[in-house]
Amino acid sequence: MMPGQPIFILKEGSKRETGKNAMQNNINAAKAIADAVKTTLGPRGMDKMLVDSLGDIVITNDGVTILKEMDIDHPAAKMMVEVSKTQDQEVGDGTTTAAVLAGEFLRKAEDLLNQNVHPTVIASGYRMAAERAKEILNEISTPVTKDEKVLLKIANTALNSKGASTSRKTLAGIAVKAVMQVAQERGGKTVVDFDDIQLVKKQGGSVEDTQLIQGVIVDKERVHPGMPVVVNKAKIALLNAALEIKKPEFDTSIRIEDPESITKFKKQEESILKEMVEKIKGTGANVVLTQKGIDDLAMAYLAKEGIYAARRVKKSDIEKLAKAIGGEIVTNLDDLSADDLGNADRVEEVKIGEDHLTFVTGCKNPKAVSVLIRGGTEHVVDEVERSLVDSLHVVAAALQDGKIIPGGGAAAIEIAMRLREFSASVGGREQLAIEKFAEAVEIIPRTLSENAGLDSIGILISLKKDHADGKKNSGVDVVKGKPTDMLELGVIEPIRVGRQAIDSATDAAVMILRIDDVIATKASSAGAPKPPGGKGGAGGEED
Repeated sequence: MMPGQPIFILKEGSKRETGKNAMQNNINAAKAIADAVKTTLGPRGMDKMLVDSLGDIVITNDGVTILKEMDIDHPAAKMMVEVSKTQDQEVGDGTTTAAVLAGEFLRKAEDLLNQNVHPTVIASGYRMAAERAKEILNEISTPVTKDEKVLLKIANTALNSKGASTSRKTLAGIAVKAVMQVAQERGGKTVVDFDDIQLVKKQGGSVEDTQLIQGVIVDKERVHPGMPVVVNKAKIALLNAALEIKKPEFDTSIRIEDPESITKFKKQEESILKEMVEKIKGTGANVVLTQKGIDDLAMAYLAKEGIYAARRVKKSDIEKLAKAIGGEIVTNLDDLSADDLGNADRVEEVKIGEDHLTFVTGCKNPKAVSVLIRGGTEHVVDEVERSLVDSLHVVAAALQDGKIIPGGGAAAIEIAMRLREFSASVGGREQLAIEKFAEAVEIIPRTLSENAGLDSIGILISLKKDHADGKKNSGVDVVKGKPTDMLELGVIEPIRVGRQAIDSATDAAVMILRIDDVIATKASSAGAPKPPGGKGGAGGEED
């Protein structure tokens, strides 16, 4: 081999970036993602229109929805999407905040890299700063109980920056009532299972027509026109059994040689179905909802008895119904008794647009509820659903954690101020990283101000002065354009929103900073023609 000749170990067409080049490219990609969602932050944030390859449109200002819908290819940019996804799964709100913070951490780290500070030192400083930031959040937090007024403020804060903010009073009330209704105490802790809150979207009407149903909406209609449309004081049987003749699991054939036997055979089937209906009627049930099918003849018998029935109801809906009406799901009709029935004030078939739905309402203390979401267009209904999901999650997080922090960038300014004091006690090169972390956190109040068309520098100076004077709840009032006490204004959020945003953003920034080598292998094309000379080209050997 000739001296100095390069050795190729990667597949032809593979790309490799090393050292500062690799770092710079990753940081630039992450910053581009943060910049893409930055303008959506806060009550005065703008929306994005995303059009996919099929022409489907999504209009939203929800950070995680924007990043999910964007067709992102760069590996470092994909990490930023994961930051938002994690924030969404853990808290439901603050997805834009987490992405913007991660981008700003990397932007500030870039300054230190240019000063030849080692990435590992920056990562170490960022970790220390993140731990201290979470401690500061805990120190400035305020305890919260099941106070409906406070929970309404939390829901309002989450909705304030959404497209459905004009109807936030209605939606916030629905979110708080829904969460309070399904919340349960287990081992001294409040637990909220979001599977117990059913969201049903129906286009039409206005956002103000969105309503909370103390019960469950079943996306099925009554199976026979002779059945009652409305049943008051309903006694409901929930079945996971078919009201039809069971077919054998193996192939069978019956030979009938005279017409009389055919009549007897049909009458036998009729009597079995009639007996099934008699069993249901005997328990006192006047509504039957089953996961399985109902025979045509059984439908007629049920209608004759004045029993409302719906078939092929989704398993998830049946389970919600059991929690809402206090009934038991029965898998064998022979086991059905009056004790298994659930109760509701009203069961009725309602037509919304072209769809017929069954509303089970007026349940006493239901442990599962439904929200019927309305809106003028499909895009509005989708955005209302996203907004409502966020507000449901923050209310639940506040109940579960029992602590709230001021919004409007107040917590960010307090963290930045105290981190600068903390950095002096650390010393060494990590001190530089902690100071840069503190600078990066200030991006939140600055962006809130910029998006509202305010003088961001002037507001930051005023905020820092307020916090230096001990006003730890002072944040950006984007309406009046000046610093205001966020607790008095009612702009509050659960501590989990801030804590998770710091954790996710720091983890992503540190991971991207520690990458100094990117090897991208080219995908092999399965159907590509092979070069002459066997598998390995000219002179190639067979395996």
